[in-house]
Parts: sequence; C-alpha cells; structure tokens
Amino acid sequence: MPRWARWVFRGVLVVFLFMIVAYVSLAWYINTHKEEVLVSVTSELNEGITGTIEIGDMNPTFLTGFPRVSLRLEKVVVKDSLYANHGKILLKAESLDIAVNAMALMRGTIEIKKIAIADAAITMYTDSLGYSNASVFKKGKKSKGGGGGSFPELRKLDLENVTFVIDNQKSGKLYNFAIDGLKGSIDYTSDGWDADIKLNTLVHSMAFNTRKGSFIKDQRVAGKFDISYKDTDSLIVIKKNPLEIGGEDFSVGGRFKTGSPQAKFAINIENKSILWRNAANLLSPNITGKLLMFDIKKPIAVKCDLIGDFNEKGDPLIRVNADVSDNILDTPGGAVDNCSFFGIFTNNHVKDNGFNDANSAIKLFGFKGDYSGIPIAMKKVYILNLEKPVAVGDFASTFKMEKLGSIIDTDLLKFSKGTADVKLDFSADIVDFRLSKPLVNGVVAIKDADVGYVPRKLDFKDISVALNFTKDDLFISKIILKSGKSTVNMDGSIKNFLNLYYSDPAKIVLTWNIHSPQLHLGEFMGFLGSRQRKAVPVKKARKGNMTEDLNLLFEKSNVDMKLRVDKLYYNRFFATDAKADILLTDNGVVVKNAGLKHAGGSLMINGMMLQQGKVNKYSLDAVISDVDINKFFYAFNNFGMETLKAEHLKGLVSSKASVTGSITDAGAMVPKSMYGTVTFGLRKGKLIDFDPVKNVGKFAFPFRDMKNIDFYNLNGKFDIKGEKVTIHPMKINSSVLNMDVEGVYSFGKGTEIYVDVPLRNPKKDKDITDKEELAKRRNRGIVLHLKAVDDEDGKVKVKLGGKKE
Repeated sequence: MPRWARWVFRGVLVVFLFMIVAYVSLAWYINTHKEEVLVSVTSELNEGITGTIEIGDMNPTFLTGFPRVSLRLEKVVVKDSLYANHGKILLKAESLDIAVNAMALMRGTIEIKKIAIADAAITMYTDSLGYSNASVFKKGKKSKGGGGGSFPELRKLDLENVTFVIDNQKSGKLYNFAIDGLKGSIDYTSDGWDADIKLNTLVHSMAFNTRKGSFIKDQRVAGKFDISYKDTDSLIVIKKNPLEIGGEDFSVGGRFKTGSPQAKFAINIENKSILWRNAANLLSPNITGKLLMFDIKKPIAVKCDLIGDFNEKGDPLIRVNADVSDNILDTPGGAVDNCSFFGIFTNNHVKDNGFNDANSAIKLFGFKGDYSGIPIAMKKVYILNLEKPVAVGDFASTFKMEKLGSIIDTDLLKFSKGTADVKLDFSADIVDFRLSKPLVNGVVAIKDADVGYVPRKLDFKDISVALNFTKDDLFISKIILKSGKSTVNMDGSIKNFLNLYYSDPAKIVLTWNIHSPQLHLGEFMGFLGSRQRKAVPVKKARKGNMTEDLNLLFEKSNVDMKLRVDKLYYNRFFATDAKADILLTDNGVVVKNAGLKHAGGSLMINGMMLQQGKVNKYSLDAVISDVDINKFFYAFNNFGMETLKAEHLKGLVSSKASVTGSITDAGAMVPKSMYGTVTFGLRKGKLIDFDPVKNVGKFAFPFRDMKNIDFYNLNGKFDIKGEKVTIHPMKINSSVLNMDVEGVYSFGKGTEIYVDVPLRNPKKDKDITDKEELAKRRNRGIVLHLKAVDDEDGKVKVKLGGKKE
C-alpha cells in the first residue's frame, strides 16, 4: 500500500473511531441523563405549539438517523389548548422517532431534523364556529433557517400505519386517509422549501361536501409528489407527477394557498386511457349517479380540475373533460356506435350561481355516431340542472327509411323505401332517464316512402311529408299518400304534441285536413277494426321503447279530420263532392256533417262507430234527398234484403234514417243487426217485376200489368228491429192498383204483412184532380184483404185474410 493511501486509511479510521466514541459517549450521556434529555425534548417541542405534548418514554436508536442521533419517543400525545371542550386529540402515536443534531444535544439543546411516526392517528378538527385544533402550531419563534419553531426545521418526515383525518365541521368537509407509508425529504430555501414525498395510502374519504359524498372513496393512492413552498405568497405547488389512483394511472398536480382567511386550492388530474365507468366511480356519488346514466365501452382520455377553498362551505368547482373517439356510447335509449365527441362536466354552468347540482351540466360538442345504423350528428347537447335535468341541443340525420326497422318493430310499422332528412333543435326535461315536456323546433322531411301499418294491414305508397316542429306544437304539411288506386293530399297540426306524447297520448288530437281526387274506401277498411297488437319479442327489447311509445300513440291518440273527396268509391257505392268531419279515437269513429252527392241526389250523415273487435257497433243519422232509388239500393247491396232488390225499383227517394247496427272489420253489414227508424218518400216511383206483388196480381188481378207499376208520391215509415221491419200504415197509390199496407217484414222468419187492395182500377180515376173525390172513389167497390206470411220454407206466401181488429 502506498504511503499516502496508508495515511488516508488511518485518517478515515480515526474519524470512524471518533464517531464510535462520540456515539458511545452520547448513549452514555442519554442513559445517565435520560430525564433531563426527555424534559429538554418535551420542552423544545412544546416551544412550537400552543397546546401540550405528552411523552410516555424515550430511548436512543443508534444508526437509524446516522450521522445524527435518533430518539424514540413512545406513547406520544399532542393536544391543543381547548382539548377539554371538543375532545379531539391532534396526535396519538405509539412511537415517534426524532433525529436530533448531535452537537446541539452535547450543548444541551434539541434541534429536530427528522420525525418518523408509526402506528398513529392524526386528527385535525375544526368546529362549527371555525376553531381548529391545528392552531396548536400557530405559536413559534423565528430561526436562522428562515422557519418558525422546531417543526419548520424538519429535514425528513416518515409516516407508517398512520390514520390522517381532517374533519371541518364549519365547511362540511371530511378527509380520511389510511397512510401505509409516507417518506418525505425537505430542503429549505431562502424563500421557503422544496420537498420530495412518496406516498402509499388508502382514501376512506375525500369529501369536499359531506352531504354529497366522497371523491375516490376507498381507493388506493400511490406515487410521488414534488412539492415547493414560497413564503412570500404562502403558495404550495405540486408538480405534475404520475400517481396511481384506484388501480388507474393518472398525472396529478396542484396548487394550494395557505394561511387565513383563504385556503384556496386547485388540483389537476389527467388520464389518457381510462374507462368511463371507472372514471365516474372516482367522483362523488351525486356526480357519479348522473354520469352513469351513460356508459362508454372503450377507454377515453379525461381531465379533471378541482378548484376551491378549504375554508369555504360546499363543493369546489369541478370540471371534467372527456375526449371520445370511435367509441360505443350506451344510453337509456340504446347504443350509439362509432361515437365521437368532446364532453365536459361542470358544477358551475352559470358563473355566479354556485357549485351545486342545480348549476351542474353535462355538455357534448361535435357529437357523431350511428344509432341502430342511422347516422346522427349534434353540434352541441347540454344536460343542465342535474337536480331536475333538462336536455338542450340540436339533432341532424339523413337516412334511408328502411333503417327505422332496427328501432321500430316491424310488427308495428314496416318501411320498404324512402329517405328522411331530420334537422331539429330541442329542449326537454329528463324524468327517470326519459324525455318529458319537450320543446322542439325544426323539420323532418320524408320523401318517396313506402310504409305498412301492420296492426290494421294498411299499406301506403310513395309518401312524402314534412313535419314542422314549433316548440311544443307539430305542423304536418306536404303529405302525398298513395294506397292502391287512392291518392290523398293531407296537412295537419297537433297542439302540445311532444308534451302529450310523453305524458298522456290519449289527449293528443291531430287536426287533419284531407283532400283526395279519388278515394277507394275499401283500401282503408283496416281503420274499422281493432288494432291487432302483437307482443314485442325479448330479442327486440333494445328497440322496445320506441315501438311501445308509438304503439301507445297510435292506439290512444285522436284524429279530428276535415275530409274532402272529389270521387269516393266503396264496393258498389260511388259518390262525388264528399265532405265530412271525422273524429278517430282509440275506440271508435265519429262522423259529423258528412255530405256527398250520389245517384243524382245527396246524402247527409252523422254517426259513430264503436270498435269492439271483429264486429263493430255503429249508429247513424242520415238524410237522403232525391236519390235514384235503383242506384241507391244497388250501392248498398239492397240493405241485406233477399226479396226486394235494386232491379225492382225506379224513382227518386228522399229519406230520413236513425239506425244502429253492426259492421265487420271488412266493412260488411252484419245481417239482422240493424235497429232504428226510417221514413221515406218516393217520387216518380216504379216497381218492376217484383215477385211478391206479381203473386198477388196473379191471384187478384190477372188482367192488370203487375210487372211495371207506377207509384205516385209514396211515403212510408219503417221501424227496424234486427231481422224484422215494422211497416207503419202506408197508402200506396199506383198505376195498377191502390193498396193500404202495414205489418212486419222479416229478413228471416216472422213476416206478417196486411194488404188491403181495392179492386177498383185506378185508371178509371186518372182524370180526377180533386183529392177529396179521389179519396172517396179509392175504396169503392170490392176491397180485397190479403195477408203475406212466410211458410215453412221461409218464402213469403200471400193469403186471404185481413187484419183482425
């Protein structure tokens, strides 16, 4: 070994031996002066506080704080001066290790450079009046190092198995950390200090507002903090560093203003890849519950800012930004694929309205995606006031009508072609995750669509329609509807449509103006029957909400139609210039002021139909004026009569009818179901080749022309009761004979008609114009009394025999 090396070795050995001797001397000194040292340490620590420090025992721990001397204090309790009032112990530790300056200790003074606390509980308590037990540290003397008292001189701070609680009753805040390990080193500067801290803790509570709950509750936080403090502005700055929170990797930084009366802070948290649900669960329950109305399947980038004042009541400012790209968004109304948007949550939507749920908002910008294959775009959407949520925004989409099959069940509406262009601005309440009381402005334009309304088996071709939404009203225009041979032009409106759509569809009334140059009623007979509603299969549950809403709308809403038809067809019936006011409800049809021209005359109708399944009840009041009776009977299929038919009749009939009856879903009259009263008048009437009359003629008037009988101003009244028609006494004046008729005609069995026939030939009196004279002559001579009844075969037979008085 070279000489210089030996000298260096010997020097190091001397220093080491000196330190061993010094440590042994200090150990001897501490052990022999234990009480004095304990009193000195206790006194020094009490110098920096306004309360008391109690130490149960003290022992030296060599090498732990080398080259300093370490002392282990056991059973340490720190209390503030008002402990007796509130009962909150500031510090209670099983052991507290302190590293002191050895030279100062030899001089009889204590300079603490490091504190290590283990198995302890620290509780910083502030009562409702603002007093804090942390005020125990407010007293202190200035030191050469620029700090105040003993604690600011610390160079090292270690915590192990320490519960740290900040309970602020005045501002309603509660922070509770179970610290498994904390290691910190502090370097003092001319204007403050810098610290490096490594932390591993379980957060039981970080509640800025105890009424709203805790952020990152029961989540583990682990990582490093680079902290600096400037005394000139009392500002603590935490540089951005990686930090693990709840198993997720975050970047966290912050700024904290110390002192009084303000203790402002700003915490910045960022994660470039985290699931929406995991991020939401790190916030307080009142916010988490709102954000979890939605879910985003793939990881997203989020940033969160918390800005507030530890001394103020209520929540801090909370602002969360989320950047979503090519993702899947799950909403209460279904999933949106290929979804992209920039989202913001804030609890301070209006700057001066405070930090609370009522002033909170979820904001989405540049929203794009596909909803069940339908492309949607929204420039901005806000969900405001999370106490009573309101959705505000815009909506645009252009798509093929066939795409609606993925959200509307094909057992309700079936779309086979056409396009839709949607541009809307909207505002709506959100109740139980559903829109309520919406206000909408905008247009839905549908072109060249083929639609099948399945419950009523109705098919419409080449539909074009414009739906104009103006706040809560709906205006429908430019509708061209084709079904078979029918063409219909329509426009209409619904007052308070969207509000009632979501709250009470039964109160919806569609005011509908309809004009058709040609309408075939048979193509719309599906409206007569009850809707054939089918249950939505479980596999279609995803689109069940839309289907069920529309089902309810079609079933419960009312339609008030103003109908105008140039040419109207129904089976054999043909009319022109038809008009009617029609009210369609969920259980029937009401017709008012219906009028039309038919068979050279006119008809006026008022009535209603009650839907009761396959057979429907109707009531009808009709006025017929100067209608060709031949065409009239032909059009209505002889009203179900088997004997008297259109080919037997000629003339102009006028009538008033008030009847009830039944009609099938297919629009056919149910036989023997009609009840009511019919009065009629026949001008220029003629009965042609009618068998019952010919049979009478063969028996009584073999030499008169019974095939062609002219009638003069025939008037009558019938009471209809099912299959039987009661004929009130009726005088029939004709070219071949006169008759007095009354009785019952039955569509089945039970016909019993009495006919009094004067045998005098009416031709003999054709030149007499005096009515009284004609009446006298009418029954001169022989009067034949006949009775028409049905036999066992159901055919009507005429017999001799008058009505018994």
